[in-house]
Amino acid sequence: MTQSLAQAMAAFAPELPLAVGYSGGADSTALLLACVQKWPGQVSAVHVHHGLQDAADDFEAHCQRVCAALDVSLTVQKMDASHAPGQSPEDAARRARYKAFEALALMDKAQVAIKSIAIAHHADDQIETLLLALSRGAGLPGLSAMPQRWTRAGLRYYRPLLRVSGADIRRWLAEQDAAFVTDPSNVDERYTRNRIRAQVLPALAQCFPHFRDTFARCSAHAAQAQAILLEVAQQDLALVGVPPRIKLLQALSQPRLANVLRHWLHSCHQATPSAAQLDELMRQIAACQTRGHALHLKIAQGFCERRGANLHWYNL
Repeated sequence: MTQSLAQAMAAFAPELPLAVGYSGGADSTALLLACVQKWPGQVSAVHVHHGLQDAADDFEAHCQRVCAALDVSLTVQKMDASHAPGQSPEDAARRARYKAFEALALMDKAQVAIKSIAIAHHADDQIETLLLALSRGAGLPGLSAMPQRWTRAGLRYYRPLLRVSGADIRRWLAEQDAAFVTDPSNVDERYTRNRIRAQVLPALAQCFPHFRDTFARCSAHAAQAQAILLEVAQQDLALVGVPPRIKLLQALSQPRLANVLRHWLHSCHQATPSAAQLDELMRQIAACQTRGHALHLKIAQGFCERRGANLHWYNL
């Protein structure tokens, strides 16, 4: 069920001290204020200066003023978030933010003792993520949308507002009389996520008033199913070995073969095959019935090939 911001914060219990990812926008402003109110003296802020907009310096100055008024320590991380060919600007910015958070954790522990980072994604962001995954024909990992908590590079991350609507956040901010900045890129409908926010979510609210709850439940079911698949993949990978033995791969059912190949490629090589690549790889594995049968196939950013009895992946 969706929550009010107050309910979400009452249930939020991170390990302290806590850093809040603070852009200066409405959502991160609400999260920062709510955390400072709940844990005075235990909260700091980190602002990622992406360097992508003319207004980026103004955003930083706003964050400096707000944090000074709150007596909150602010760390500004300047990152190059320009996107590579074929990469979306949103993905490049997201990767830059995580690099900034991880750099924060590597700073002098006597000065920065951050154990947890809170990010202000909310229920509408979660629905947008699910719809984008559906539009790409994603599997269970994509349909699981965003997790509420996870660990990365030794840091614990939290999304405490993931069941709070954007409208509720703005109502709470109005009650606090809190100032925030508006990133013009967030209303630019050239970006698919912004078109979903402006056009699709209002239509869903008319047709399915409780869509935030039901869609979130769908993502939770997908996440639970994916957790089971991961357990099976780990067991199967232990059985077939690393690198996998082709004969042992051939003994698996097609669904389990696809599952363990995805897990091996992702966990060992950070490679994600397309559906067509994975289908062809499984076909070629099945065809390896003689000692001399060759296998060489483009998979993600590298290649899979047969070397003796085993399947290998390498990147040029």
